[in-house]
Amino acid sequence: MPVDVFKGICKISKKEITHDDLFCLKGDKIPKCRFCSKYNPERDYLGKCMGTTLAWPDMIAVKCSDFEWSTKN
Repeated sequence: MPVDVFKGICKISKKEITHDDLFCLKGDKIPKCRFCSKYNPERDYLGKCMGTTLAWPDMIAVKCSDFEWSTKN
């Protein structure tokens, strides 16, 4: 089945979803910098991790040993 920018496929149920649908029922949040309690945004698309390391908000933090889920999200 072809997938375009308006449709997707839930990798768990293999059902077609659109951008307006809720995510898969068994979905999890991806640990991204924007969800980390140690990330501080400085501009629209840039911030700092732990006050020292530059990071993008959508950067995936799966290999970050200091990642902690923020209570704001």
